[in-house]
Amino acid sequence: MSLEIKVPPVGESITEVVLSRWVKNDGDFVEMDEIIAELESDKATFELTAEQSGTLKVVASEGDTLEIGAVVCTIEEGGAAPAKEAKAEAPKAEAPAADKAAAPVAEKSSSESYATGTPSPAAAKILAEKGVDAANVKGSGVDGRITKEDANNAQAGKPAAKAEAPKAAPAAPVAGSRNERREKMSPLRKTVAKRLVAVKNETAMLTTFNEVNMKPIMDLRAKYKDQFKEKHGVGLGFMSFFTKAVCEAAKDFPAVNARIEGEEIVYNDFVDVSIAVSAPKGLVVPIIRNADSMSLAQIEKTVIELATKARDSKLTIEEMTGGTFTITNGGVFGSMMSTPIINAPQSAILGMHNIIERPIAENKEVVIRPMMYIALSYDHRIIDGRESVGFLVRVKQLLEDPARLLLGV
Repeated sequence: MSLEIKVPPVGESITEVVLSRWVKNDGDFVEMDEIIAELESDKATFELTAEQSGTLKVVASEGDTLEIGAVVCTIEEGGAAPAKEAKAEAPKAEAPAADKAAAPVAEKSSSESYATGTPSPAAAKILAEKGVDAANVKGSGVDGRITKEDANNAQAGKPAAKAEAPKAAPAAPVAGSRNERREKMSPLRKTVAKRLVAVKNETAMLTTFNEVNMKPIMDLRAKYKDQFKEKHGVGLGFMSFFTKAVCEAAKDFPAVNARIEGEEIVYNDFVDVSIAVSAPKGLVVPIIRNADSMSLAQIEKTVIELATKARDSKLTIEEMTGGTFTITNGGVFGSMMSTPIINAPQSAILGMHNIIERPIAENKEVVIRPMMYIALSYDHRIIDGRESVGFLVRVKQLLEDPARLLLGV
């Protein structure tokens, strides 16, 4: 009995997926619940499993876009598909036929070459007036001699002579490789592209900048990192400090943690922080739920868990849906400064950047400190300049005096 394997429902808002890879090949024997293919939506990658044991019969190809419920393959009850070695030997049997076909081509080429002969004086004069080379005229006289009649009839050969004129030399090739490669955009990349363009077109986006002296946090980490790791089982990174600082600052500037829906502004009394993570198939933004109620250790554990899932393409749609504020860290790639794009429908995003030792004025003295530029991109329709600058200054204060994060002052 044959069983159709269809695209399963993978999310409420998802209507189609792309067949990104066949794990099993056509004709393979598959076991019940064995992974046979990978499906990719605009949010995540899913595994398609066999619903019974049997022989796989492929219906869709890699790269095909399939609607939910479309047939991907069938599974026939029974053993593995027979070997296909017989088909590979078929072309060898046709080799003699190919040799036979070659002979007439050679004969045709020989029959089409013109015999050359000496033109009579009258024929030579006619050919000279026409500009026709005697070598291109077939003579009908004795021993191939070109007669006057042959010369008169040589008019049709004149265009051919012109067609054989030397061609212009081709342009010299440019040194180095100049290859092009085309790839179909993945559903994730297409969705990211559409959303980023929509944000630029539909929001009044503006960016404000500040800088943070990272020495207090770096000193704190150096002092307690071993004890923190021993007690909590995770390292003490920068992301937990920035997440806590954002959550504290959002209490004073709630519009930064809000969003616009139609003609209403929706304010949240919680902070779900989205963190931008670079995954193998593109940028994904998993969410730290209720980050405002978490400790530094809880945030670090959640960040590691989400980042690991992103690298392994194991994030679920629920883990990437929602979020009230986003943090992105371009500093891990060496970015000095950037203007991050808002993650709609959110109203603001904080950009972290590279930490560079720079001279600054401190207590009327020039000192070298590890400095980081931070950027806040925000929707000016809901967040005023005073709020955006105030929020970023508050984040700066909390980061430069980490004790504030623990005391809530």
